[in-house]
Amino acid sequence: MESDLLTFVSSFEGGDGLRVEESLGGGFVRLRVSEAERRQAKHDIRCVEDAVIELLRNARDAGARHIFVSTSREGDLRTVCVVDDGAGIPQNMHRRVFDARVTSKLDTMRMDKWGVHGRGMALYSIAQNAVEARVVQSDVGLGTALTTTFDVSDIVERADQSTWPTVERTGSGYEVRGPRNVLRACVEFSLEAEGLCNVYVGSASEAVAAMRARMDRPLVDAGWVYPDDLAAIPLAQRAVIARDARELAGIAGSLGLEMSERTAHRIVKRQIAAPKNVRAKLLGTSAARVAGKPGHAGRQLSLSREDRDEFLERLEQDFAWLAQRYYVVPNGRPRLRVGKESIRVTFDFVDDE
Repeated sequence: MESDLLTFVSSFEGGDGLRVEESLGGGFVRLRVSEAERRQAKHDIRCVEDAVIELLRNARDAGARHIFVSTSREGDLRTVCVVDDGAGIPQNMHRRVFDARVTSKLDTMRMDKWGVHGRGMALYSIAQNAVEARVVQSDVGLGTALTTTFDVSDIVERADQSTWPTVERTGSGYEVRGPRNVLRACVEFSLEAEGLCNVYVGSASEAVAAMRARMDRPLVDAGWVYPDDLAAIPLAQRAVIARDARELAGIAGSLGLEMSERTAHRIVKRQIAAPKNVRAKLLGTSAARVAGKPGHAGRQLSLSREDRDEFLERLEQDFAWLAQRYYVVPNGRPRLRVGKESIRVTFDFVDDE
């Protein structure tokens, strides 16, 4: 009788509205796969910081070298927008990437400090816990801009979201201390992904300022017209080519980073500082300085940690261009050696098979 009833209801609802696949008696049931996935997804994301980690892992696994994170809160709503320069998402998949078990990583499931990634459940889990989760813009080869909004009265976040953690080098890596907020999530991910990608975090205006300062200028011909030709330019590079505040505000808004033209004008005039990547920000300067200036300590050139990181970051961008042309893949971060009369940089790579 119970089986007949389940079949009857299922025939009207197409199975989608029915949580139970089979009644086993004694109060036991077998859940439908969709209901089991929904419950697991609600469990996977327990706080906003968990969602941020999943968004960062997705960008990393899409091959992003630069990830820009903007976060803001109004009342109980926390919004996190992530823009990356990864592989991008085809337009016909913008909605479907939030479905359960949808993934582009059929043969590349990855294990990191947060567990297995590549099951096709990260964005689904985020969508199940968010007020809104959507791909703002993306296409193949152009990177991705994705925004999420959470009700923090429903899914918690750390009360202190303004304090940066501290980072200390240890014999086995790094020790991170501080409140387990969004900033710390970004820092811990960045340290884990060292050599793979750089993470920049701040307000919407700071994220756009970072794009203008850290991304290469795309090649455009003399007849380039805004906004007609914008669609062919990678998302994270679009801020670089904005010629004035009006264009910059329009580009930022199209990426989910809404701002006024006045704020955009401050970015153009460099009145809003571009944040460094979080590793460079927190690892600080440990090299010798003479007379308040970086440089020689005796006859040995000594570079600050901050300058070394930024120098290597720029070289990584240039090598990525070369690697793409000659079908090789960077194998770890470049190594830098400073001598008395030379600076040597070594790039390891493997064939892109």
